[in-house]
Amino acid sequence: MFTGLIQEVGKVAFLRRHSRGANLSVKMTGDVDAGESIAVNGVCQTVSRVFKDGFECDVLPETLRVTNLGELRSGSGVNLEKALLPGDRMGGHIVNGHVDGVGVVKKLSKRPYSLSIELEKEIFDYIVPKASIAVNGISLTIGPELGSGCFDIYIIPHTWENTNLRSVRPGDRVNIEIDILARYVKEFTGKLK
Repeated sequence: MFTGLIQEVGKVAFLRRHSRGANLSVKMTGDVDAGESIAVNGVCQTVSRVFKDGFECDVLPETLRVTNLGELRSGSGVNLEKALLPGDRMGGHIVNGHVDGVGVVKKLSKRPYSLSIELEKEIFDYIVPKASIAVNGISLTIGPELGSGCFDIYIIPHTWENTNLRSVRPGDRVNIEIDILARYVKEFTGKLK
């Protein structure tokens, strides 16, 4: 489990595809151990190998299909967050690292910092104004108004400067994880009908 509070923006060393998915190598300044979970752009991955200035993980074909990890290139910035430990402070919201799909950045503003993101209907149906959402693993709040298949997020300067949102452009795909509480409420109430 994660909080959506990004601890570091790492740099992709390489993404090597093979018949079983891909190997993703990320450079970072923090420390990790083999076998631990780490969110990479909001996608829960297991560290398979540790080296002096980073780690490697094995990315499954399904993960490459439903997230933006398959689009990473050498030098791409990725949001990193180590898994929450018992007793850690819960500063963001509950993030599982199980991405629901990708959204497309439609509009970007830097005064104030904001993004407008378009989603497929299946995911958009879970979007609730002022609820939490994880975008590339970042805990954010959905804006008060929803458009046709789009929602806005407003971003404080600290988050903009310390995550990979500062490098997104219109047309980029971002990983989306809907709020787990919104998911449970919608699924439960749908079964009551």
